[in-house]
Amino acid sequence: MSYDNTDKVNFSPCDYAFVAEKKHYTFNTTDLKRALRQNTWGWEMPVVLDWAIRDSPTCKEARKKEGYACISSNSLCLNSTNGPGYICNCRRGYEGNLYIVDGCTDINECEHLDHYSCKGVCTNRQGSYECTCPKHTHSADPYKEVCSPNFPTNAKIIVGAIGGLLVMVIMVFFWLLIEEKRKMKEHFEKNGGPTLEKLNNIKLFKKEDIRKIQKSSNIIGSGGFGKVYKGCIGDNNELVAVKEPINVNSANKGQFANEIIIQSRVIHRNIVKLVGCCLQVEVPILVYEFVPNGSLHDILHNGSRMHLDMCKCLKIAAESAEGLAYMHSKTTTTILHGDVKPANILLNDEFTPKISDFGISRLIVTDMQHTGNVIGDMSYMDPVLLQTGLLTKKSDVYSFGVVLLELITRKKASHSDKNSLLRNFLDAYTKDKSVIELVDKELAEVDREILDNLGEMIMQCLNLDVNQRPEMTDVAERLRDMVKRFNAQ
Repeated sequence: MSYDNTDKVNFSPCDYAFVAEKKHYTFNTTDLKRALRQNTWGWEMPVVLDWAIRDSPTCKEARKKEGYACISSNSLCLNSTNGPGYICNCRRGYEGNLYIVDGCTDINECEHLDHYSCKGVCTNRQGSYECTCPKHTHSADPYKEVCSPNFPTNAKIIVGAIGGLLVMVIMVFFWLLIEEKRKMKEHFEKNGGPTLEKLNNIKLFKKEDIRKIQKSSNIIGSGGFGKVYKGCIGDNNELVAVKEPINVNSANKGQFANEIIIQSRVIHRNIVKLVGCCLQVEVPILVYEFVPNGSLHDILHNGSRMHLDMCKCLKIAAESAEGLAYMHSKTTTTILHGDVKPANILLNDEFTPKISDFGISRLIVTDMQHTGNVIGDMSYMDPVLLQTGLLTKKSDVYSFGVVLLELITRKKASHSDKNSLLRNFLDAYTKDKSVIELVDKELAEVDREILDNLGEMIMQCLNLDVNQRPEMTDVAERLRDMVKRFNAQ
């Protein structure tokens, strides 16, 4: 049968033949009815041609014969895989006609980087190409990875030094942090934290909460006791006074928790309320309610000359006495103040007095030179206490007598002044049984009887015989009576 039909007329589909991959095309009779004009089928059949030069069974044999086909210097002979024979290929990196001399020519890969990867500088070589990074750059594999700038040696040294220093700083920071936490825990336990954290009526504040308040701009007072700061604390931003003592006597640390417990139970309108404390520091920090109008000392002696008529004076005296009487007689454990003076009587906006700095103040000491300031101001201290060293209720009565004297005279008691207020009062009262000459001019015009009653009570409070001094409850009762009589006028 002949397949040479070039001279025949196109009259039958049977005249056509084509080469296609066997598995791709399956004959169907409908194919005979298709239009026979060229390009009307629109078929594209894959063709796989597997061939070889068959004049020799292997490359080894072929090289010995004339007519060896792989004559290009950069060609490569490969044994056939579909029977005897061989085929020729150009070597890797070359392309062209391998059946002619020098037919396989070098491929310039650098001109075809879409097929040959290079992320750096491409240099063509015979049969290959080289990819390198530009000067002062580097890459683990410039054929696949982009080149990055190199660090100069000096920069590496500096970065290494900084990195090492940074690691050291971080290590030191964490060490200090751990050490700080260890110290806070140690202070907390030494200051009675395990005992106080069981209480429901006292708040234990964290050191970080207190630090937010301890700013120089928040200082509202300082002295032998330490510094006092004003600020807000807690979830409800409660306005408080934070007292930072200078130091604490290590011998008294064991008593601190007990004093806190006692004070936490003291609830009286004329006594400053202890809100809580911070025990995570060496010296416990105390947190009290904030009393906005300052101290009686500020009003009497710091130049404010705030108007205090007899009504306000009697109110301050009577209610201060109420607070001290409560401490002496109405608490489970008798509380002695030990440092009654105008600076420790605070006033709110309505001139309601509140006793402060009692109990715990006796535990907070620094050294002997501060003892007079913290344990008791010499100008208000009971002479009997100075002689015996024994603090009693009557010691507070004596100090309160001095406060009453300052209140009605608006003159400051001075321990060192030979012409002291106490001496002048004792001389005047002994001579005339009256204090009218010493009384502040604003008060001298009121009921003479009330002034004489006050003078008599002050004289009794200052009696050197402690047994002749009245109890604080008696002082409070007599002052209440004076308030009633004055208001009834």
